[in-house]
Amino acid sequence: MDRLSARELTLAYDKRVVTENLDVRIADGSFTVIVGPNACGKSTLLKALARVLKPSAGAVYLDGQAIASYPSKQVAKQLGMLPQSPIVPGGIVVEELVARGRFAHQRLLRQWSPSDEEAVASAMRLTEVSDLADRFVDELSGGQRQRVWLAMALAQQTPILLLDEPTTFLDLSHQFEVLDLCAELHEEGRTIVAVLHDLNHACRYATELIVMRGGAVVAQGRPADVMTADLVEDVFSIPCRVIDDPETGTPMVVPTDRSRRRARSRPVLSG
Repeated sequence: MDRLSARELTLAYDKRVVTENLDVRIADGSFTVIVGPNACGKSTLLKALARVLKPSAGAVYLDGQAIASYPSKQVAKQLGMLPQSPIVPGGIVVEELVARGRFAHQRLLRQWSPSDEEAVASAMRLTEVSDLADRFVDELSGGQRQRVWLAMALAQQTPILLLDEPTTFLDLSHQFEVLDLCAELHEEGRTIVAVLHDLNHACRYATELIVMRGGAVVAQGRPADVMTADLVEDVFSIPCRVIDDPETGTPMVVPTDRSRRRARSRPVLSG
């Protein structure tokens, strides 16, 4: 049985339904990447899996039990979450924010400990923000902030890590550094679930893809089995070729030439 799953999930904001009767399984020990066009429900699904968004119907299950039934600290020991647009608390420095990732490990009779100190230091080293420790978070660039938030999620030391667009605001070098780090954490045994926009990044790093469109899952499986030219055109409306990445052998999406795409989209005029 997969540790994390959702059954008959309906998610909505007020009266606007985003997904309905959605079934999803997150394979244990996988690096699962959720892809799809804007507003298809990717981030909404991730919020539900993290218990940030309460379903209108159906349920998310953790270890076979409805996640809503667990105490918050118990969930926080199992799931770490990097949201898409986290709000920076005013007047807080980097090290203090990363340390908040240890909240679930604090108890009345067990306050800050050397293991907490090492978890925070390790998370900051891995995300290369140690030299920012004393800087105010709201003074950092978007890319620096993103790495600090990732450090906070890593400091939780959870077996399952949920990341909503973790490469947002990052330049190309840091995008690969973050994804390489995620791959290393996956190889160490963590289950990673990430929302990504770049299909080639998704195919290169994921062991499992979930493809969404219009609030529904239209495909799920290994990138080599899922990512086809027909699927990309159907879901993203982009004519393309899918070839083998020369470095990794994973699927690589190559959009057709602009002139060919324009010719295909141009209406046919009858005489």
